[in-house]
Amino acid sequence: MLDRDGYRPNVGIILVNGRNEVFWGKRVREHSWQFPQGGIKRGESPEQAMYRELHEEVGLKPEHVRIIARTREWLRYEVPEQWVRREWRGHYRGQKQIWFLLRLVGRDTDVDLRASDHPEFDAWRWHDYWIPLDSVIEFKRKVYHQALDELSRHLFGQQPEHSRFLRQHARQNRPRQPQPFPPAEALPSEGETAKDAEPR
Repeated sequence: MLDRDGYRPNVGIILVNGRNEVFWGKRVREHSWQFPQGGIKRGESPEQAMYRELHEEVGLKPEHVRIIARTREWLRYEVPEQWVRREWRGHYRGQKQIWFLLRLVGRDTDVDLRASDHPEFDAWRWHDYWIPLDSVIEFKRKVYHQALDELSRHLFGQQPEHSRFLRQHARQNRPRQPQPFPPAEALPSEGETAKDAEPR
């Protein structure tokens, strides 16, 4: 399901623990890490899609979390052509996302990466809130920046050190010259092709 501009509706999930560390998942058979995310099905609200994806990817149920906030508007990222499924090329541009900030009110042991028949992650860890900006695949970095920045005030208030961190990070991550190949962390795992990565 694409909108008229070629973006697929999607939700992203920033799950924090009592120390305001974020859930960081390692994609199955890959060396890349990311937040949980997934497409919104026809007829679903963003909140319904979020709870479905949370259970499918992380194994958590609504009673295990509390919604703290969500982004006000859609955040968009474009997907490099080599990452787009062949049948979507020419009319698929990327994802538009509503991001949710959740607090884990259950226990770490409630996390179950095998809750679905098609696991998204095969490992996970808690990470400092801002660290994902340094390690997420490059074409998602701006959206992660926007989501973390907008939602951070609900955890930390308007603390100037976070604004300084983000300004410094933005300067360090200005667009570079196009690379002939995707970053090493973005390469498909053995037995998998790049077209499998998007859309999700």
